[in-house]
Amino acid sequence: MPRPRRSCLAVPGSSQKMIDKARTLPADQVFLDLEDACAPLAKPDARKTIVAALNEGGWGERTRVVRVNDWTTEWTYRDVVEVVEGAGANLDCLMLPKVQTAQQVQALDLLLTQIEKTMGYEVGRIGIEAQIENARGLVEVDAIATASPRVETIIFGPADFMASINMKSLVVGEQPPGYDVGDAYHYILMRILMAARANDVQAIDGPYLQIRDVDGFRRVAGRAAALGYDGKWVLHPGQIDAANEVFSPDQSDYDHAENILDAYEYFTSDAGGKRGAVMLGDEMIDEASRKMALVIAGKGRAAGMSRTDKWAPPAE
Repeated sequence: MPRPRRSCLAVPGSSQKMIDKARTLPADQVFLDLEDACAPLAKPDARKTIVAALNEGGWGERTRVVRVNDWTTEWTYRDVVEVVEGAGANLDCLMLPKVQTAQQVQALDLLLTQIEKTMGYEVGRIGIEAQIENARGLVEVDAIATASPRVETIIFGPADFMASINMKSLVVGEQPPGYDVGDAYHYILMRILMAARANDVQAIDGPYLQIRDVDGFRRVAGRAAALGYDGKWVLHPGQIDAANEVFSPDQSDYDHAENILDAYEYFTSDAGGKRGAVMLGDEMIDEASRKMALVIAGKGRAAGMSRTDKWAPPAE
């Protein structure tokens, strides 16, 4: 089962206070950031802070991720070597920002493999999260999604992306009359989603920068969830509960999905008459129903939901 990533909390790798706070928050994933949230002069010490934080533990079931710098900088290789050599046993994934080509993901895979072999780690255990933040990355997103078996997520990075395509209306907050900025986002989100789904990896929406506008966050997150995204970045503790709620199924939908799976398994068996299409209450269910139910049930299970209603086979 894929790791739950309804809420992916960004934490500056240079802030011990924020790292300690993150351990107490109900985010599915925490990523300790060595890139944008970490000033250049603070990066060397931040690596050490991150290694210590990962090794100290206390992260519970949260997915533990470190965002390194992108390959166009002078910091990336030291980020990877110091973090993975120092805390690879307590690290789930590395996030690579501003990915533009499959070769950049493959380079990270190769470096990870060398470190894992040197340190005696299980080769291939540490995953890669690829962040799409510019036009070149979006054009190459299919190749990026298949660049390595380590790839677990494709992430949309909206701010850098909009700057990269010179979309003034979104960068400075202007919106031309009669134009819905959601139209532009829709193409980008769907392009990333198709690449992710075609290659069985998760699709994650990027941050909503107005951190105190929870209603706005919920609205934007709801759009991504409706399309089929698995989760969204959160920049503030106040966004976490909204993300967890939006990217989890309703209790009734979860119960119904589990009941479809149970009923379909029974009715397609010898005991159930080996039928391929049957009625569940007023609803006809078949193989297509099972596939849709698997998606909803999978999200509910990943969220730790419990059933409040359970279907039972008809009495003999």
